Amino acid sequence: MTHALDGELAALATRLRASTVRVYDERRSGSGSGIVWSAEGTVMTNAHVVRGTRARLEWEDGRSAHAEVVRRDDERDLAALCFEPSAGLVPVAVRSSSELAPGELVVAVGNPFGLTGALTAGMGQRCNARWVVADVRLAPGNSGGPLADGAGRVVGINSMVAGGLALAVPSDAVVAFLHGLRGRRARHGFANVA
Repeated sequence: MTHALDGELAALATRLRASTVRVYDERRSGSGSGIVWSAEGTVMTNAHVVRGTRARLEWEDGRSAHAEVVRRDDERDLAALCFEPSAGLVPVAVRSSSELAPGELVVAVGNPFGLTGALTAGMGQRCNARWVVADVRLAPGNSGGPLADGAGRVVGINSMVAGGLALAVPSDAVVAFLHGLRGRRARHGFANVA
């Protein structure tokens, strides 16, 4: 049974890593994580990861791109980045955070302490309109990365740690945030994926 579970977690990590990028704010040192939200070139991350208007994205396979911050909400700790998409982008599957039940398996993928695509697992504790709370271990560099259910569907964007528990912005809040972006994307320029 342990061997089968190990294989399932490894496959889950591989799927989520394909949609997780490292995000570098072009104005300062340090980095966080981001999620390829759509094949049209939208990456979601935390507002505290990117303070400026531009960022550099790096994929696990070595690809990189420059992105523009097209929307941010410091209070919700969300930022939408857009870049010129290329073939092979793998957007995440999203699940409504309101469907997450306490005790469900959740996993976080990110880039803590320079470790690319690190995975940590735990259980969802509770979810409300403000936060998805889980007992997964987060560290600097996990911010902006996915919190996903056992099927790999994103239920939140990891934001911070409080009282030893991970706090993620609920996927429902991310979807609502992105509705305000419709129609604005065409007015922004993009850099090619290298």
